[in-house]
Amino acid sequence: MLHRVWNFVTNYSLLLILGALTALIWANLDAESYHHVIHWVLWDHAPVGQAQLAEDGTVAYRELSLHYLINDMLMAFFFAIAAKEVWEAVILQEGSLRGRKAATPLFATAGGMAGPVAIYLGLALVFGSETFDAVKNGWAIPTATDIAFSYLVGRLVFGAGHPAVRFLLLLAIADDAAGLIILAVFYPSGELAPEWLLLSLAAALTVFVLFNALPRRLDRHNQLRPNSTWVRERLSFWPYLLAGCISWYGFMRAGIHPALGLLPIVPAIPHADRAFGIFSAAEEYLTDLLNRIEHALKHPVEIILFFFGLMNAGVEFSAISEPTWLVLAGLLLGKPLGILLFGTFGARVLRLGLPEGMRGTDLLVVGCVAAIGFTVSLFIASVAFPDGPVQDAAKMGALFSFAAAAISLLAGKLCRVRKVGI
Repeated sequence: MLHRVWNFVTNYSLLLILGALTALIWANLDAESYHHVIHWVLWDHAPVGQAQLAEDGTVAYRELSLHYLINDMLMAFFFAIAAKEVWEAVILQEGSLRGRKAATPLFATAGGMAGPVAIYLGLALVFGSETFDAVKNGWAIPTATDIAFSYLVGRLVFGAGHPAVRFLLLLAIADDAAGLIILAVFYPSGELAPEWLLLSLAAALTVFVLFNALPRRLDRHNQLRPNSTWVRERLSFWPYLLAGCISWYGFMRAGIHPALGLLPIVPAIPHADRAFGIFSAAEEYLTDLLNRIEHALKHPVEIILFFFGLMNAGVEFSAISEPTWLVLAGLLLGKPLGILLFGTFGARVLRLGLPEGMRGTDLLVVGCVAAIGFTVSLFIASVAFPDGPVQDAAKMGALFSFAAAAISLLAGKLCRVRKVGI
């Protein structure tokens, strides 16, 4: 019984919610002790960590805090799992983001990002130039879609077998891919030094050639594949973990957010020639190293997400202000409208069509479900603004995006969604 409860909790990221609720309660009962703990310095003058600048602007030393450990180091595993799903969707012959079947979801994804940005920046201008200048760097916060929670709510609204659930997952995966690019390009973690990315590239190429391509080449005429099997069983994930550490360090020194540091390593890991889809239990039976690593990381990443919620969701309710409503409006209004308009344009005007069994009105409901920003919205808010009232207000908007779950259920009723495969 306890095992089944644990699986339910971890499968649907309820640990993340628990961490966020704990942080909210703690911060509103005793904000001083909360901030003291999350910014607790684990290692002063560390080789890695938040750069502390000297008077001339150079890095004087680095400080490893609990917040940095979670957000910048351990969250790299979360983004690696997201990157794995994106990589398989793009590279595999039957990948969900290949060919005509992905065209309409990709149009909807574009709308699900353009709509929130337009609403966010447009309303910021309405609030006045002073507000606009203060919040404009947070334009990407409402573009995010939380895959896990959107998947859960989508199943509640449409039923597990409805084609709209698969459409939603394609949209969310593409949204994650775009979000990773936005984080890397628009939100550097410090002074850019792109030459350090050569270190990440070298680590990825080395591990790919020595532990992926070379064993496969040696096994070309041997169906037993002894070399590849030896590498997989004897060395397992250790070469890729070492390469990941090197790549992470390269990202940190390059000034690109180090939580993305494992991304170059993911394509270097041997992968299956097919995928059953994100959250598919069938993938547990695939023996390729990439899937083995993902499923080994699943529970540890859920625990990491608990601490991520604890580190980032501790916002006092008194912080609610204009950025809260801007983020919330971007998600709850911009997402559904953008997905409906762009998705309809792709399906009807460009004649790309919708999956069989999915109606045009289902696009609006999908847009409501995709408005749950939460995890990635919180992450972007933490890097878009410095610590302070604007960041806190924006985070509150990301937390309030859970209202999209109730709105989705209501929209499903109003649009007469017929559940399939409940």
